[in-house]
Amino acid sequence: MRLLVYGAGVLGSLYAARLHEAGLDVSLLARGERLAALRRHGVRLAEGHGPAVRRVPVPVVDHPAGGYDLTAVFVRTHQVDAVLTSLADLDGDVLFLLNWAAGAQPLGAALGHERVLLGFGSAGGTMDGDIVRYRPAGLLTRRVPMPIGEPDGRTTPRLDRILRTFRTAGINAKAEPRMDAWLKTHAAFSVPLGQAAYAAGGPEALADDPGAVRDMIRRMRDSLAALPVPPVPRAFAALRTLPEGLLVAVLRRFLRSPTTALSGLNDISPATPAELDRLAEQLRAAHAKGDAGKATGAE
Repeated sequence: MRLLVYGAGVLGSLYAARLHEAGLDVSLLARGERLAALRRHGVRLAEGHGPAVRRVPVPVVDHPAGGYDLTAVFVRTHQVDAVLTSLADLDGDVLFLLNWAAGAQPLGAALGHERVLLGFGSAGGTMDGDIVRYRPAGLLTRRVPMPIGEPDGRTTPRLDRILRTFRTAGINAKAEPRMDAWLKTHAAFSVPLGQAAYAAGGPEALADDPGAVRDMIRRMRDSLAALPVPPVPRAFAALRTLPEGLLVAVLRRFLRSPTTALSGLNDISPATPAELDRLAEQLRAAHAKGDAGKATGAE
């Protein structure tokens, strides 16, 4: 399988490096200063905040030429429109591994519905200059696989083939038959979390403000309750039922954890609010669809 990883941020760089190290035929698409850095040094990786940095010479390209069997897209939500334009005339399957609450329909309308798969990258890390500092594997992170699914929930030969490819590189990937519901649930949790962390100046600053954490939890609960489908995974339903005081304590501890320190919650770049705004817009559309469905059912 010939692979293109579209997007050379934290996750795109990390997964491209792992696929390359596993001996797979993969190229990494980047532009601007990031492209120049990758051509000079390759993908530079460091585990956590450790001093050791290793270089992985992943081939890089600056435009998505044809000939790829699978393009794995790792970009921010508000950058997807540009990706769709650049991939529209190419062949091959396209796997979107990103924050996305709008469903597969707009992606399929641009690329062809038969080409689209949905997923979410489960790794984490931050950029330190041109070094990707990735989250060390722990008991929890090893148990959280990267979900990938067909838009209609089927288990297909191509889905099996893609899962095997990622697993060959040591990436814990699994089939998720309710991928759209998974992504909407994640957005209902991550939008209030991301907005609160950004407004506070970072996750640790948010953890120091119990009142802000409490407000965030209430917004999470409202967002989850308004979804048109039950939460996936079902464990997210606990956010609506557990005592608020307990959730405040748990989330404050999470915000101070090493897992959070090496995550996008520490990203204070201008792209962060742009992504959160687009994702929130998609959630509002999903909520409106859910409200319309409930109204129809009541009639």
